[in-house]
Formats: sequence, C-alpha cells, structure tokens
Amino acid sequence: MRFVATLLLLTLTLAGCARVTEVGKRPAFTPNSNTYEHRAMSVIPLPETTEPFRKSDTASLWSKDRQSLLGDRRASKRGDILTVVIEIDDKAEMSNTTARSRSSGEQMGVSDLFGLPQRINENMPAGSSMDPAVKAHSNSSSEGDGSVKRREKLTLRVAATVVEVLQNGVLQIKGSQEVRVNFEIRELLVSGYVRPEDITRMNEVTYDKIASARISYGGRGQLSDVQQPRYGQQIADIILPF
Repeated sequence: MRFVATLLLLTLTLAGCARVTEVGKRPAFTPNSNTYEHRAMSVIPLPETTEPFRKSDTASLWSKDRQSLLGDRRASKRGDILTVVIEIDDKAEMSNTTARSRSSGEQMGVSDLFGLPQRINENMPAGSSMDPAVKAHSNSSSEGDGSVKRREKLTLRVAATVVEVLQNGVLQIKGSQEVRVNFEIRELLVSGYVRPEDITRMNEVTYDKIASARISYGGRGQLSDVQQPRYGQQIADIILPF
C-alpha cells in the first residue's frame, strides 16, 4: 500500500509539473502542417479525361470550366474546400410520473374443531387465542417523478477540406478552426461524410446533411483550466466509494 501511495503521489506530481511550465504563456496553436487537410491539398490530382479540343470552346461565353462565370465551383475532389454551416437549436423536454400501491391481508382461524381450540386457549398466555390463529396484513406503495429539460443553441461556420473521395462518390471532410483571445483558445473541429449533391451552389453544406458528423467546440487555456477539477479531485471521485 505504501508503494502504491508513493507511485500515485509521484504521478500526480509529474502531471502537475507538466502544467507548471505553461504558467504565464499563451496556449500554442495546433500546427496546421502535415495534417489531413494539408496532405489532401498537397497531392497533385491525376489528369482528367477531356473531350477533344475544339476552337469554339475558347470563344464560348458558357464554358463549363470551374473558373468561368457559370462554372460549378462546388467541392468535388480531394483537396477542395467547402463551408460547413452549423446551426444547432435543439430543445428536449421529458416528464415521467409513476405511482404504485398494493394492499393485502390474510387471516386464518380455527374456531371449532372438536372443542380443541377452546381447550388450547385455556392453557395459552393471556391475550393469545386460536381464533384467529394466524393473521397477516401488508401494505406497500411507491411513487416516482422525473423530468429532463435541455436546451442547446450553437451557430458557427467553418471551412472544411475534402480529404478523400470514396468509391461511391461520397466526400470525406475534415475541418478545424482555432481562435486565440488573450490566454484562451477556442477551437472548432468538424468531420464526416457528405454527398456531392447536398453541397449548395454557394459551396456550403449544413451539419444535418453530414453523415457520421463529429462536431467539437471547446477551448483550452487559463479559463478552461479553472473550470476543470484538479487531478487529485478527479482521481478521488473515481476511487472513493462514497
């Protein structure tokens, strides 16, 4: 036990020292190089097969090229960028009430059995009688009431990168955004799978059209550290049975 306590104390000390080195420093940004997005945009795509060149194409005002006035500029291949619109306004309210009651009674007596109960009563202590011989009664009741109320509202926009095009044409996207204000960093992470037809002409997609969506909005810095319980308290909450 002494060895375990010493090891636990040493672990807590090392964990605390790791945070001491960041005292007085702004939280650092996450490097944006060598990430999924960077690798997807760094790969040179294979040349696409095109129709035979025609002189009329160079003079046409209705070119299908992505850079033209009416070209389709929606994300469609690896390395393309699109905007994810996150507008979450969820409200849930549940209420449940239960009630149960039960009452039962049993009575058994032998008043006349060849006069035996009367003779037994003469030899029984005062207050005892064979009529009734056994009497039982029970009563139980239970009542429960529970309610849940939840409200979440979040409005964000973040640019995401197409990191892979699956065999069925679905686009896998990943996006991240970090904003540092004084000594606090707010970070937004989004990932999932998007159908090309769900991307609007403005090259935007809403969060409710992202399959397997993973959206994380949080922060790290001095304020986040203050809001989190200390390591010792977290361990105590797990270990202590009461």
